[in-house]
Amino acid sequence: MSIWENIKIAVYSIRTNMMRSLLTMLGIIIGVAAVIAIITVGNGGRDFIIDMMSDMSSGAVTVNVATDAAQSEKITSEDIEALKNLDAIKYATPMDYKIGSAIIDDEPSMCIAISGNEDLAKVMNITMRRGRFFTAEESENGANVCIITELTAYMVFGDLDCIGEYINYTLNEKSVRLRIIGITNTDLTASSSSSASMSNMMSSDMMKNNPMMSSGVAMSMVITPITVTDALGGTNTYISLYVMAADQEQADTIGNVVKNILYARHGNFGSDTYSAMNMENLTEMVDKIVNVFTTFVAGISAIALVVGGIGVMNIMLVSVTERTREIGIRKALGAKTSTIMFQFLTESIILCVIGGIVGLILGVGMAAVVADVAGIAIRVEVSTIAIAVGFASAVGIFFGIYPARKAAKMLPIEALRRD
Repeated sequence: MSIWENIKIAVYSIRTNMMRSLLTMLGIIIGVAAVIAIITVGNGGRDFIIDMMSDMSSGAVTVNVATDAAQSEKITSEDIEALKNLDAIKYATPMDYKIGSAIIDDEPSMCIAISGNEDLAKVMNITMRRGRFFTAEESENGANVCIITELTAYMVFGDLDCIGEYINYTLNEKSVRLRIIGITNTDLTASSSSSASMSNMMSSDMMKNNPMMSSGVAMSMVITPITVTDALGGTNTYISLYVMAADQEQADTIGNVVKNILYARHGNFGSDTYSAMNMENLTEMVDKIVNVFTTFVAGISAIALVVGGIGVMNIMLVSVTERTREIGIRKALGAKTSTIMFQFLTESIILCVIGGIVGLILGVGMAAVVADVAGIAIRVEVSTIAIAVGFASAVGIFFGIYPARKAAKMLPIEALRRD
């Protein structure tokens, strides 16, 4: 008997018991759908996170000051100038976040001011949609200028035609009128979310104590010279420093160099006040963590496939029992043991493959819905599709072998004797 004839007999058997076949495939469908959805969303989420972090991955190093450090141990402008004079360092900038308010639609709204020197654009890989970034002279002189994000431009002005307009920013009950000189499409809060200063700034205590933050209003953002925020009540010392190595391969070395220079300048060797992190290493670590987590959850979801496979084996055993006389007649007419076995094995595989295809479609649909809600893009890989269909086929083979062997080993006389 040819393979095509076996497939036709298997399809006929499935169609004859349609409801039973659908219920049998349900476990396979659920298992494949869950695994596909988790892997697809996991891949999309990993890409989203890596893309956010890649803005600072080209030789960038973050240096943070311990939260319990004394004021005299924090990073100063003089420290930064000393570091910028090193040939091994291409760019160096402090990074500070201040939460104040801006007037939007005649109402005060929370506004984050991200500040640094002119190197901030290079270290953070800030791309300008319109206008320009502030210069070294503007940074040194504390010019009241700012760059805003596209979202802020739409929130405050309704469009991107706002170069030369002004935003009134208030911090510590002091206000400054900032002239907009540029608009960026870079999400700085995302790409710099690993910094200690951002974590401290977004602490739960601040969230509770700031009524504008707890009200759930949209968040606007301005990027200013750090001298501007210092004039609004800053301490002229910083807890985060971002540097970029002249040679990307020397990023790890630069981190240690910067720490040693800070220890030497502040005379606090052995205090563990400063810590350095290579953003490329952090990106690799996050990538591995997301992969391990996705694989772990997908593995747990694959348990449903095993349960579905047991269901397939159970139904195939029932089918063997129901078709005992058919098996006896075929063997009496000369059907080989291998032919009988392959017939039932084909039916088991077809059940699982159909379930795998339906599960694949449902899984991609589920992933698309979740990704749309989460605001990330899904990534369906050919390897994922191959694994889904291949694994479903493997389940059909594994759990179909026993019923098929049982049918094939029946003696014709005993099979014909049964009702």
